[in-house]
Amino acid sequence: MADSDSDASVYSGLEEEPDTESEPSSDEELTTMSDMEPQSSDDDDDDDIDQDESALPESDASDDEDMRNTIGNVPLEWYKDQKHIGYSLDGKKIVKPIGMDEIESFLDRVDNPDAGRTVTDPQTGQPHVLTDEEVEIIQRMVQGRYPHSDFDPHAPYVDFFTNEVMEHPLQNLPVPKRRFVPSKWEHKKVMKMVRAIRNGWIKPPTEKDAEKTRYYDIWATDDPNMSSHRTPLLMPAPKMSLPGHAESYNPPPEYLPTEEEIAKWKDTDPEDRKQNFIPRKFSSLRTVPAYRNFMSERFGRCLDLYLCPRQRKSRLNVDPDDLIPKLPKPRDLQPFPTTQALVYHGHTDIVRSVSFEPSGQWFASGGDDCTFRLWETSTGRCVRTVKLDKPVVSVAWCQNPAVNLVLIASGKDVLVVNPGLVSKSVSAATDAQVRSYAASSATSDNIVTWEESTQDSGDETVRLVLKHPKNIDQVTWHGKGDYFASLSRDHNNPSKSVFLHQLAKRRSQCSFGLVKGFPQCCVFHPTLPFFFLATQRSVRVYDLQKQEVSKKLSPNVKWVSSIAVHPQGDNVICGSQDVKLTWFDMDLSTDPYKTLRHHRQAIRQVAFHKRYPLFASASDDGTVIVCHGMVYSDLLKNPLVVPVKVLKGHAVVNSRGVMDCQFHPNQPWVLSSGADSTIRLFS
Repeated sequence: MADSDSDASVYSGLEEEPDTESEPSSDEELTTMSDMEPQSSDDDDDDDIDQDESALPESDASDDEDMRNTIGNVPLEWYKDQKHIGYSLDGKKIVKPIGMDEIESFLDRVDNPDAGRTVTDPQTGQPHVLTDEEVEIIQRMVQGRYPHSDFDPHAPYVDFFTNEVMEHPLQNLPVPKRRFVPSKWEHKKVMKMVRAIRNGWIKPPTEKDAEKTRYYDIWATDDPNMSSHRTPLLMPAPKMSLPGHAESYNPPPEYLPTEEEIAKWKDTDPEDRKQNFIPRKFSSLRTVPAYRNFMSERFGRCLDLYLCPRQRKSRLNVDPDDLIPKLPKPRDLQPFPTTQALVYHGHTDIVRSVSFEPSGQWFASGGDDCTFRLWETSTGRCVRTVKLDKPVVSVAWCQNPAVNLVLIASGKDVLVVNPGLVSKSVSAATDAQVRSYAASSATSDNIVTWEESTQDSGDETVRLVLKHPKNIDQVTWHGKGDYFASLSRDHNNPSKSVFLHQLAKRRSQCSFGLVKGFPQCCVFHPTLPFFFLATQRSVRVYDLQKQEVSKKLSPNVKWVSSIAVHPQGDNVICGSQDVKLTWFDMDLSTDPYKTLRHHRQAIRQVAFHKRYPLFASASDDGTVIVCHGMVYSDLLKNPLVVPVKVLKGHAVVNSRGVMDCQFHPNQPWVLSSGADSTIRLFS
């Protein structure tokens, strides 16, 4: 009776339902779950099922109502092939109920008044009649409201985690005794502070200190300068300009250019064009071709977006004119070359080198077409052409008016030529000086062989031929006209790459034994016995009398390509392959006084003017930049370097532009030779 009372108390809240299911028939066999009991033979299974059925006690309708499935969250799909649907609280199998066909279900819906609110419990398979409260909950959920009508969604917020001190502690430990006893450590600290005050180590704050505000609220001010010290104000990326009528596939007629405008647009440099395309008209959008510069422009736009830093900074009250260096205006620095005066045609390949005659009436040129040409400066007439076996890489006209000789570097030979274009007396005196050589017993390095030219050598102007062991890339004269140098850029043996020659004694020597680096170019000092030798990374100044290195200049570039010395001899400029032009003041320092970066491609040649304060640089970008370079006699005043003009005219061929440039000896003119096989004179 006690058990029955306890069961009644537990299940007293459940409603009683009529017993709609009957006991399973004796011929229905129950099978256990495959993962709960091992599979055996069919006879054993039948015996087990009979035992289970016999173990199930006979129950009444109330027991069916109190039946609960204890499988938990186990999917019911696992029991679809079994005859039972789970286990009761006593561990007995719950047999699946026998379902009704459509006719029986129809009759049940007609006879049963609660058929509209009857559902089947998936856990037990028994029908369950919904109560009014459950029906109301389902209706509220269908309407999108809260299931319980007594729930208030707008109830006042209850701060469960508050900063207020709890009245009752979480731990009910007794208060320790040290809470009521004065701390000896605090006593020591207080006594230490009292002793410091008595000794004067700690002074009370004065009125001045009280007036100073040590702490302030950084958010209490609206000054934008205060917030700029904390975080930088980033600027959004600039948006691209919207397309206009000219970019339409069917633009208005006034936006379509004429043939003259198209030809003018093609002749203009890309950086000077107002727009990088020519407006065209198409019948439909399908006939518009792909824009070939789309990928390059998109890529450049992406680079601008993530490589260019954009930050908003507060404007300083500084006059912009004070930030610009005080340089004179170019019109105040005239004269200097500004326009193209003449174009000399005749060469069929790259013109490597040009050189003026001392008076400026004639000049010589040589190029890759294996020809050496003599030109008249004022008329552009080619007066003589000498055909050689190999390309001419360098020419140098002797700047001594009493010596009328030209050096030609072609292959491994250096030819000494008497052009015969000046007065007959000077030409005859030059030939007499060349033939006055008398063989002596003085020893030489025997590296260079001197040979006199005969009439059978190919040209009557050639006087001497110097045969070198390497290909010669540059020749240069000394100011007196008796010495000259030849240089080879062969990297196999750099110590045997620079040769000094004496014309009167026909003697050659290679006195630069240990040259660190690969020689690139060389030049003599205008007045002193100094020799400048430029390697890839440095420029060494040799004292020819003492046979030692006097100075070492550091241009701070990757590859020196050319060098020029000021007529006074105290300043040097160097051009490099990494688009830098460095100016050295040798009296000041061995480091560059100024570095110019005006070119966009490698610098091929640099040159000083002999009379005017001008110097020029020729580059592979097809331009010649003329600068004003004034050197003062006052040692306390620095040189004045001002770019004044960019001369354009040469075309870039195979990434090569202007190969050489030279100033006129007397006039502010500059002569340039380029890879487009032309020579141009700017005046």
